[in-house]
Amino acid sequence: MSGTIKHEILKKLQHAGTEPTSGQALADQLSVSRTAIWKYIKQLEADGYSFETIHKKGYILKNEPNLIDAARIKAALDTPTFGQAIHYFDTLPSTQPVAHQLAQEGAAAGTVVICEEQTAGRGRMQRQWVSQKGKGIWMSVILRPDVPPYEAPQFTLVAAVAIVKAIEDVVGISPKIKWPNDLLIDSLKITGILTELQADPDYVNALIMGLGINVNHMADDFPDDIKDIATSLKIQSGKEIDRAHLVARILYYLEFYSDKYVAEGFIPIKKEWENYSCTIGQKIKVTTVKEVFHGVAVGITNDGVLKVQLPDGETKSVYSADIELA
Repeated sequence: MSGTIKHEILKKLQHAGTEPTSGQALADQLSVSRTAIWKYIKQLEADGYSFETIHKKGYILKNEPNLIDAARIKAALDTPTFGQAIHYFDTLPSTQPVAHQLAQEGAAAGTVVICEEQTAGRGRMQRQWVSQKGKGIWMSVILRPDVPPYEAPQFTLVAAVAIVKAIEDVVGISPKIKWPNDLLIDSLKITGILTELQADPDYVNALIMGLGINVNHMADDFPDDIKDIATSLKIQSGKEIDRAHLVARILYYLEFYSDKYVAEGFIPIKKEWENYSCTIGQKIKVTTVKEVFHGVAVGITNDGVLKVQLPDGETKSVYSADIELA
């Protein structure tokens, strides 16, 4: 409960802006003592927040650390379920194993594992994902959709649309989606999505959605081997991004589109995915575990499968692969 009160104090002071809010008003609204309010303010100061205290008028929030801790995310949340439980860490090898363990222990849908730094982050095909401290968003979200296991891969496409919408809201730019799991700006990668499954033969127990987003990186933050293929929201927009606000909007859209998928299927979301796609209509190189071939991406099916037309006119279905623009 104490964590919830701290989040509520922060939210109320954020909404008050430059108007002071009295400790007594906060105490009355949250049904605690003024002494308790003072203690929570001190906790927030220890977390890096700063306040102006005006005699007989109250507190004004002056500065916030650009952290992605539970207090800042929950203060920005507008969701009934997603993000209500947040497990925040300064450093982790990866958020995915922690989320898997929590899911096995019964953690609720929408539970978030998030950290400032990953030391062993990974993407698809076990590739390393570079996760500098305090620069990006490295998180895993537990989903528990009532769908059969064969529909699970479509949630990668659902998540891509959700993240694009959130970035549009917060940053004001529109990334493109490269099938199946990357977001690009000017053909440079900003986001990777990793969807892993816990399931019985005919039932999804949990989807563990891993998201890695380059947010406030500068060009020198990227290792030499990816400098030419990666970018960040800060580089592209020219401004520092409030990471907690972006996380809250991602959770909003991820919950919205996940619920929409369960209620209506993939077709309504497919139209939005296609509007953001940079893959459809392009000549591509397709690398699967068994073969490499070239063709033109002509669309995705209602199941999210990529359709590729080969040079001889044959159309091939691609369920999982690495895609490069040819």
